[in-house]
Amino acid sequence: MLPKRSEKPLHWVGSSRKDLVALPADAVDDFGYALSAMQMDATSPQAKPWKGEGSGVLELVENDSGNTFRAVYTVRFAKAVYVLHCFQKKSPSGSRTSQNDIVLIHTRLKLAQQHYKEHHEHQS
Repeated sequence: MLPKRSEKPLHWVGSSRKDLVALPADAVDDFGYALSAMQMDATSPQAKPWKGEGSGVLELVENDSGNTFRAVYTVRFAKAVYVLHCFQKKSPSGSRTSQNDIVLIHTRLKLAQQHYKEHHEHQS
């Protein structure tokens, strides 16, 4: 018999949940499926490292009708998954992400670290 894997809680930082559901339905479905896999310690094949925050911060990318949508989350913590930001990439050229989005992700990662420390770190 296989050992039972427990599902990690999924926490939404800031407006990330509201922002996710405002994306096109296909992006919401794909991101939702990938995030639920992360809760079970599975890795989504579409996940890739988010540059700038080190290991354990990943992004999902979905292209829809010429637009690019991203969900950035962290699996850095043993007992929880945190969704940091969901957004449409609006950079007019290349793959560059706006500085506002980069700063928001950085800020929300700090909030996630604090939340984890307060709510999960000392649980058995």
